[in-house]
Parts: sequence; C-alpha cells; structure tokens
Amino acid sequence: MPSAAPALVARTALLPRPDDLVALLPDDVAATDLVTWLRDGDGLVGWGRATSVTTSGPDRFAQADRWWHEVCAQSVVRDAVQLPGTGPVAFGSFSFADESAYGATLVVPSVVVGRRGGTSWVTTIRTGATLPQQPTVEPHPAPAAPAKPTLRTGALDREQWKSAVAKAVSRIQGGDVDKVVLARDVIAECDGPVDLRWLLTRLAGGYANTWTFAVDGLVGASPEMLVRREKGLVTSRVLAGTIRRTRDDEHDLALAAKLARSSKDLEEHEYAVRSVADALAPHCRSINVPESPFVLHLPNVMHLATDVAGVLTDESSSLRLAESLHPSAAVCGTPTPAAARVIGELEEMDRGRYAGPVGWMDASGDGEWAIALRCGALDRENPSAVRIFAGCGIVSGSDPAAELAESEAKLLPMRHALGDD
Repeated sequence: MPSAAPALVARTALLPRPDDLVALLPDDVAATDLVTWLRDGDGLVGWGRATSVTTSGPDRFAQADRWWHEVCAQSVVRDAVQLPGTGPVAFGSFSFADESAYGATLVVPSVVVGRRGGTSWVTTIRTGATLPQQPTVEPHPAPAAPAKPTLRTGALDREQWKSAVAKAVSRIQGGDVDKVVLARDVIAECDGPVDLRWLLTRLAGGYANTWTFAVDGLVGASPEMLVRREKGLVTSRVLAGTIRRTRDDEHDLALAAKLARSSKDLEEHEYAVRSVADALAPHCRSINVPESPFVLHLPNVMHLATDVAGVLTDESSSLRLAESLHPSAAVCGTPTPAAARVIGELEEMDRGRYAGPVGWMDASGDGEWAIALRCGALDRENPSAVRIFAGCGIVSGSDPAAELAESEAKLLPMRHALGDD
C-alpha cells in the first residue's frame, strides 16, 4: 500500500518566457528526478522530488489516484496563473501489465516550469508550513552527446521475433484473437553515462509534433495521446496502421495514399478506434468519432490517426480515464484478454512501462496521458545503457518481414536520440 499522503505547499508565479524549456533542466540532478512533457516547444519540465509514490498490481491506478487526491486535499496552494498544469503537478508512468515488476510511480517535482501559448510560469513545491520562495530559473550548460551506442539483442533476436509474429498470425487465422500487438526490445549501450537531457533535446527537436516525455527514467517521444482531460472535455488520439517514410516527399505522398487505402491497416485501425470509443462511453456523452482516419506524418513513419472527443459526465480524473482506456487495442489487441494472453506467450519479456500510460495530472484532475511509445528505459544499474522498444499491430494479413521492418522504423527516434544515425 502507498505511504501516507504528505501535505504540500505550492506556489505558482508568472515567469518571463524561456527560450528552451529543456535547457532549464539542471545538470546536477539524477535522471530519475527530471520530468518533461513537451510538444511544439510548450509544456512542462521539472526537477527534484518533493514527494512520490509507487504502486503495483491491478489496483496501481486507483491507489495512485487516491494518494494524489489526498495530497491535494491537504495542500496549501497559491496559484497566480490558474491554467492547466499550474499549482501542484504529479508526473506518472505506469506498467503495461498488471503483474509487471516495474509497477507505477507518481512524482511531484520540487520545481515545475511551464509554458502554454504566451504564458510561462514556475511552481515551487515543498513539504512544510511556509510558502517556498521562487527559485532562480536559468539555462544550464548544454548536455554532452553520448558516444555512438552498441546495439544488442533484447528478449528475442530478429528471426525469433519474426517467428513470434508468424505464430500470432496463425492464432488470428485460427480464430483465437482478432488482433494482437507484439513488441520487441533492443539494448543500446554507450561508452559512458547517458545524459537524459541530451536525449530530450534530440527528441524535442527532431519530433516536435509528438509528446516528448521523461518520468522516473522513462524517456521518449510518443505520437499517441491516450487521453486529455481539460475543463470537462475529453480527447484521445488513436494511432494504428503504419508505413515507413522515405526521403522523397513525392514518394511519401504516394505511400500516404496507399496507407489510407490499405485494408490491413484500416482493419487494425478500426479495432483501436472502437476500443477507445467503447472505453470512454461510460464516462462521456456526445462522443465524436470521425468516419475515417487521417494520415499523421512524422519524421520517421506515417500513421492512420483518429481524434476521438467527448464531454465528461462524471468526476473521473485524467488518470482514472487513462486506466479505463488501458490497454487499448493499439498496444494490446482485441479482444483484450485473449490478446494479452498471446502477448504473454510470445513476447518472452516484461514490457515494463513501455506501452503503459505516461503523463501528468494537476490538482483539479485535469491532465494529459500518452501511451509510452518510441521510448526507452534508462538502466538504473548501468547508466550507460538504455532499453528501447517498438511494437506492431498484427492482424490476419500481416507479413513477419514487413512487421520487422516497421518495428525498425519505430526504433529510429530513440536510436537517433542516442546518436546512432
């Protein structure tokens, strides 16, 4: 069970607009005590650890949500800005599987700097009885690039993973399951410690239209918003169906048109959209699901994408909404229980917090939670190593070699961030 919720004192004040939020992250704080949530230059960064909680098992979401509610209920807050993400904020990452040894963590930083449109702010959070003073916020020296990493096999090598894909296709064609998402991991090891700030600089710069995140040593650039709750409006971006980009814009346009017509990818996408709409239905009214997806262009791949929206009708926090959506068909499959069993049988690894919810929540329950994709987990015992992940949706028409190529494309953001160009 989580420890008793502490009483916090939080103070939010306006701040002159910083040029680069990542540059504000200090170079003398442990990587696990740096947090980031950025898209197109706006968002949140934080450092230090005013308090945190770790939970595990099937109730990890409910336990974390209850702990945060108790923290906020007894905290003293002075917020001169009053925007989503001001006041006390908790950043979280949650394991994909209930039984995972990696569990879940909510971290409340000591300092959070935010930027939203033309407004910037700093929040200082402490335990105690007096309001904290506003800290000095200034850029720090640029992080050093790591040496080009050496990549080694994770749980399964390429041939073993293709064999797992073939087995999954056979299970689908046999009627055991409609869709299953299979992931693979790769270990990247550098000659010296990896500076988390370098990874964030590369990801935020190279993949600006994704959500660049760092929470408790998990870092990545996710294109998939699991759920956003803001002032009663709930939105979710669903991605399923992928094609790798080339360096030729004209060719990419032809590939995008091909993706939009692909029966295999449209089938995979339909399963994912349906799972999200069904999960949100008990919490929302006026759910809007577009009739057809659009093609989302990212630097390395293109995805079929659909934005689902609804109006919240209960008191569910953004974290509890994320719980209701996890795991979606986009990262597990459908039907969910059958797909989860196939994953357990074929992947031969604990995904950890890969493909689990990652994001933030403020005292009102508003927040944003992405699916932890295009990401890696820092090795707590070996600071030179990062475990990176990629997964693919498998349906009856999937080809193992093509799925392997897709997984390689999805590994590129983290490989590029590590200097493996």
